Amino acid sequence: MNYIVPVFMDVILPILILLGIGLLLQRKFQFRLRPIANLVTYCFMPAAVFINIYYAEINLSLVIQLFLYLTLFISILIMLSNIISRLLNLEQAEATALKNSISLMNSGNYGLPVSQLVFSSNPLGVSVQIIVLVVQNLLTFTYGLYNLISTSKTIFELIRDLLKLPIIHALVIALLFKVFDASIPTFLLIPIEQLAGGFAALALILLGAQLESIKIRSFQKVIPWSLAGRLIMGPTVALLLIYALGIEGVIAQSLLIARAFPTSRNTATLALEYDVEPELHAQIVLYSTLLSSITVTFVIFLAMQLF
Repeated sequence: MNYIVPVFMDVILPILILLGIGLLLQRKFQFRLRPIANLVTYCFMPAAVFINIYYAEINLSLVIQLFLYLTLFISILIMLSNIISRLLNLEQAEATALKNSISLMNSGNYGLPVSQLVFSSNPLGVSVQIIVLVVQNLLTFTYGLYNLISTSKTIFELIRDLLKLPIIHALVIALLFKVFDASIPTFLLIPIEQLAGGFAALALILLGAQLESIKIRSFQKVIPWSLAGRLIMGPTVALLLIYALGIEGVIAQSLLIARAFPTSRNTATLALEYDVEPELHAQIVLYSTLLSSITVTFVIFLAMQLF
């Protein structure tokens, strides 16, 4: 307990405060959130991705290890979520909500700020989270869309949309600088660093503002299963895989923490766009975000003790 309290106070509480600020500001001023979301997506997040990859020490063996881990983790989670949905005999729309809520996590507006706080003195830990973030975006706009009746888009359209994501551009450019051991001129590096420094606060304030708009009208039976799958089953599978693959140190810490985050806000956004139980998706996002303040605190503590 003596170790858990500092984790909560130093990592989770600052996040909850920023979420609360966003919620209160949205309640008072009713901002148009789309322009702010675009600012985060097209400016602040790519800068954070670029800076952390640029400064991190990444080698080929690390990339291979991460690829193997992420492939196994995603496959297992998708399989388990499908099994649970069948055992519960859910309707198609509810099954979609369950599968997406378990498989798709908030690695951007929530996960990256948490990693920046936890690994503030170790860029490698943040870089691992960035790779997870990129993979999660790929999963969201492929598997996630497929679950939400993606027949309206061809595979080529999905790939085209993925290639338009700014974080993909930032990742590729940063990797090119690493491969060719090139340096960025100071007059460019300083503004990129300043943008990266502002990402965490703005992303969390935006998430708080988005949560303010979620209305709770009912509590469906699928919600507890979604929460348990995302917040408990996810980290458990991650821990077992980390031990099975012999991953250690900061990489193990980062991978375990990265799999404890709540359901992605994009699940609710896409559900609204395709009209597939949007209220249910939104409630899962809200509940998982609130409960994650407890579960993520414990997972961070566990990661630091085990690795």
